Amino acid sequence: MSNKVHERGMEMEEEGSKKATRKIQELPKKILKDIWKVGKDDPRRVKHALKVGVSLTLVSLLYLLEPLFKGIGSNAMWAVLTVVVVLEFSAGATLCKGLNRGLGTLIAGSLAFFIEFVAKDSGKIFRAVFISASVFIIGAAITYLRFIPYIKKNYDYGMLIFLLTFNLITVSSYRVDAVIKIAHERFYTIAIGVGVCLCMTLLFFPIWSGEDLHKSTVAKLQGLSFSIEACVKEYFGEEEKDKETSDSSEDMIYDGYKTVLDSKSTDEALAMYASWEPRHTRHCHRFPWQHYVKVGAVLRQFGYTVVALHGCLKTEIQTPSSIRVLFKDPCVRLAGEICKVLTELAASIQNRRRCSPEILSESLQVALQDLNSAIKSQPKLFFGSDDNVSQNGNSGRHNQNVPVTQHINKDANDDISHQNETGSPLGQNTGTPRGGNKSRFGPNDGASSFSRLRADTLERRSTAATGERRILMKQLSRIVVMTSLEFSEALPFAAFASLLVEMVARLDNVIEEVEELGTVACFKEYDGNVVDRTDVEVVENPADLVVGVE
Repeated sequence: MSNKVHERGMEMEEEGSKKATRKIQELPKKILKDIWKVGKDDPRRVKHALKVGVSLTLVSLLYLLEPLFKGIGSNAMWAVLTVVVVLEFSAGATLCKGLNRGLGTLIAGSLAFFIEFVAKDSGKIFRAVFISASVFIIGAAITYLRFIPYIKKNYDYGMLIFLLTFNLITVSSYRVDAVIKIAHERFYTIAIGVGVCLCMTLLFFPIWSGEDLHKSTVAKLQGLSFSIEACVKEYFGEEEKDKETSDSSEDMIYDGYKTVLDSKSTDEALAMYASWEPRHTRHCHRFPWQHYVKVGAVLRQFGYTVVALHGCLKTEIQTPSSIRVLFKDPCVRLAGEICKVLTELAASIQNRRRCSPEILSESLQVALQDLNSAIKSQPKLFFGSDDNVSQNGNSGRHNQNVPVTQHINKDANDDISHQNETGSPLGQNTGTPRGGNKSRFGPNDGASSFSRLRADTLERRSTAATGERRILMKQLSRIVVMTSLEFSEALPFAAFASLLVEMVARLDNVIEEVEELGTVACFKEYDGNVVDRTDVEVVENPADLVVGVE
């Protein structure tokens, strides 16, 4: 027995070592595959990496070449640090960081020079007190200003650089006499680094945040259209799908609206960087980044209905296919018209043209009316028949046609049932808690015997009447249960249909925002004779996006 256990342990160790060896052998292939995938997903990453390499090489020449090093000195390393920190993926982010760093350094240096000029001719003690007070006031004021939302959003990095540079220069000037000269040289090297970054990001393969925001808006509209179409197709699909096919379709539906739901922070960051970018379009129009943010907000509100529509595919109670098929045609046509509108809006933004005047065609209204007519033609599925409704309404009340004696018997019967449950007759306190042990004989034993005798008499008298009523109630309960089951089967479809109608209602808000965007962005007028471009690259998730400038 021990030999078998030992052999089994040896086999497990060999299998583990083989798996570890296989993983080590496959690791280089996996790393190369991941590296290739990063560049394949967005080729602009390769261009950005080359631009960073060239920029670092250029500023390193300040330190490597002897003539440049003699003029600048060891402060040339600040140019290298500036390139590493400032040069971002997009032109807007680089401008934001570069200008914040340059202006923060310039203003802080100027203020430090002014304080040094004021405290220069004073005594050593007064100079120390004056510098300490200046550091306290400036530090507290700048830190408080950083909490202002507008400054936090746009100038937080510049405020941080200002605070750092001001304290370094002001405090160092008390002990070092040549700090002013060092500050001058450091400012020049930082300016050189910022200049190299701006030239590289604006003149060589520029990546505009506004274009990413524009393309991501198109991708969101297309994703919503695809998700709606896939949801309706899967909801009314009759064929059975295997697990892998079902999971792949679920992932595709989820990916369609996931980009919309997760786009708030991305849209705001891209819009902020786009506000820093210069006008670079053919007609030199100002980029309407604020309206793109509004379109994104409306699309998120629209996307919530798509999420709920997708949730209808996952409910535990599903409408049978025999009932779904009654409403398949109007629902499919209505979803198709909604997808057409979203596709038209995506094409209008993608090609920078106004929306088609016939974006809301009569087919959408006809499909909506057909769905309404189809639902009204099957009232029993949603409300039950009129007879069942009337029976359900009267089942919980006393019927006026039933004799009063039957109601009395019913009340007596209810008293008996309550007595059997509680262990004591109604209206009488036994003095012991429910479930407690009662004595066999006691002072209330005669009253209890009389109550039981009375209950037995009432039960014998009401046997004939209650027997017939129990049969009727059993049949009535069966009808109520069948009606409830029939209603619960149609209820999931009612939710599905109501979400489609809600999408039609929310389409107006989306169309309104897109039309306003076209007006502000000066999109060209719609021309039915011009074929839209379909080869425009759409960026669903802008690569290497950094939210904020810290």
